[in-house]
Amino acid sequence: MKTADKNNSFTLWPYAIVVCMVLFMGYIAMFVYRAMNQDVDLVSTNYYEQEIKYQDHINKVGRTKAAGDVAINYNAENNSILVQLPQSLKGQAILGTVNLFRPSDDKLDQELPLQLGRDMSQLVETAELEKGLWKVRVNFTAQDEAYFAEQTITIQ
Repeated sequence: MKTADKNNSFTLWPYAIVVCMVLFMGYIAMFVYRAMNQDVDLVSTNYYEQEIKYQDHINKVGRTKAAGDVAINYNAENNSILVQLPQSLKGQAILGTVNLFRPSDDKLDQELPLQLGRDMSQLVETAELEKGLWKVRVNFTAQDEAYFAEQTITIQ
């Protein structure tokens, strides 16, 4: 009689192992599906063109430091960014842009014209910007010479 009980006994171990394997494979499949559908944005859409022009960029930065540093300061209380150009450029015709670059989402990037006051500064309002990390880039020309400055800020 004891041999008949052994044949009729039911164990869950094989089923539990199969269920665990199926659940694990389902988890891996879900992980792969989510990874494949993740939106991956490049930092810049024309990355390779920018890489070729990198020496020009180095020259712009060196020229900016020689003229005097461009001050880019964020004031959380006033929700503003103050861009201050060096006084050594005062009296020159200056044209340029202020780029607000969001590394995590290129759809939030903004480009504003550089409109300096008499004191060679411009105030940029940040109340409408998303909180987080931003790069403020100032590109400008004075007397046919190109200049560039960049500062990373965190808007709170």
